[in-house]
Amino acid sequence: MGDRAAKEALFDAFGAVAKALASGRRTEIVDVLAQGPRSVEEIAQEIDQSIANTSHHLRLLASTGLVRSTREGTRVISRLAGPSVLVMWRSLREVAADHVGELGRLARDYLGDRDGLEPVPRAELKRRMKTGDVVVIDVRPEAEFAAGHVAGARSIPVTELAKRLKEIPKGKEIVAYCRGPYCVFADDAVRLLHRKGYRANRLQDGFPEWKDAGFPVATIRGKR
Repeated sequence: MGDRAAKEALFDAFGAVAKALASGRRTEIVDVLAQGPRSVEEIAQEIDQSIANTSHHLRLLASTGLVRSTREGTRVISRLAGPSVLVMWRSLREVAADHVGELGRLARDYLGDRDGLEPVPRAELKRRMKTGDVVVIDVRPEAEFAAGHVAGARSIPVTELAKRLKEIPKGKEIVAYCRGPYCVFADDAVRLLHRKGYRANRLQDGFPEWKDAGFPVATIRGKR
């Protein structure tokens, strides 16, 4: 028989990881960092929190080894500690979708009506890109595009889309993508494109899933 105190310490360590994610703001941070490394200031802006609050959340995530931070000049850059953190975040979402009855309503309240937003599976998008039948736009913030994006995609953040429509050809199908299945950027982009007369759909999930599937990705050298 093993030592009871040792077993409790072991399972308390497991529980500490779950506790680190027991905050919507910290799961938001994990979702942001799934796109690539970001500074504290950038994360604070994305999750609509003060730098002090964001730093506090990052320290809690770091205390259980989920996030690592390094200093680059005057800035502190945070990143997920490894691929298993992203796997855990994805599994958490899937468990919640399967077992939390209210999640569907909460997702609809945030994402809006998705009727007419036909999702394009990853493999199908890869096939269409090879034939040149589709234009792919990355509507995440530019820093996330620089850190990693679907190879061949164009960076047009959703906040700039309305004033950059001339860059998008009307004769082809447009596929927008963002952070994942619970990211609203691609939905908003597709709705805007529909109003402007474009044929547009969104990728079924997001860049992290595309990358994990082993599909072609690219980065911008010299930028995160």
